[in-house]
Amino acid sequence: MILCVLLAVVGLGGVIAESPPKMISCDFGVTESTHEVIETVMETGELNPSHYPAQRAAKVVQHYLNTQYASPYKIFGLHKVIRANAEDVPNSGRKYQLDLSVQEWIEKKIQGECSAEVLFPMEDSHTPPQVKVLSCENILKINTSIQEEAFFQEQLSRPNLLFASNIPDSYGHIAPEHVPFWHLGSIVSSYVMLNESTQETLYNMAQVANVTQQESADSSLLKYEYDVLLHDMVSQDIFAWKVLFTWSPSEGIKVLKMEKGDYPLEQGTTT
Repeated sequence: MILCVLLAVVGLGGVIAESPPKMISCDFGVTESTHEVIETVMETGELNPSHYPAQRAAKVVQHYLNTQYASPYKIFGLHKVIRANAEDVPNSGRKYQLDLSVQEWIEKKIQGECSAEVLFPMEDSHTPPQVKVLSCENILKINTSIQEEAFFQEQLSRPNLLFASNIPDSYGHIAPEHVPFWHLGSIVSSYVMLNESTQETLYNMAQVANVTQQESADSSLLKYEYDVLLHDMVSQDIFAWKVLFTWSPSEGIKVLKMEKGDYPLEQGTTT
């Protein structure tokens, strides 16, 4: 038995769960289905939408959408892979063509279908996957500007710089005032996961370990440093990353620095 993370996905479908993740104990054995997954990773042509190759490529699309369109009040999650196709591109890598449905995670009521292409470069290139969204329904046009501006002004008027840790806590609980910071953590984690994803990974954010607000030289921007824990469902490894970024409703997130850390984090670590 080993410790693992009950992630914000259900099975291989990548569906966002109703509640935050919790730590649970589970046993991962090498089964016949595991061997089947390994053998089908490099299939070409039409793929089974529920198998790992299609799901891994689709999760990369999710991370891309969050880096481009998400906010503390608008997060996108993979709902379902509808169709998937893979082909080898000579001298470039492996390209996946996907039709998928995407759900807005916070309200959980709005869904839309998207078409996208994901190119995983050749292994020796050491570059992140390239994503091209060909079409996406009105889900990307959801307007949360009023909530974002109210949150922004509230944070600007704080008497002290924010520090918070363990979002969610060991019981899966998130204090209401920390929910927007959990969402920000989801977005900045998508920057890391998009950059680190390969055909052999399937990442999700497990926890915001620490969030520290920093003084910003620009009064029109909020500046934060996050320690986030990421879980790779394939290897069952947990990875710690430190991300420094700024945010405002008008500018969105601007990542200034991403740095891999050690896991587990030292107790009492501050950033």
